[in-house]
Amino acid sequence: MGKHDNRTSMKMRRRKAQKKLKARIKRRKGEKKAGRSAGAKPAKKPRSASAKE
Repeated sequence: MGKHDNRTSMKMRRRKAQKKLKARIKRRKGEKKAGRSAGAKPAKKPRSASAKE
């Protein structure tokens, strides 16, 4: 990699990917907790929204 080459290195790509992965896991964990406290069944989306058009 040259001095003025701003492409991300393999190390930086790994770090970014790891950060995104951890954020994704954290978000899923939060959704699970919210789902448990709200109720066992997730709320269904009304079908009428797509039928309007």
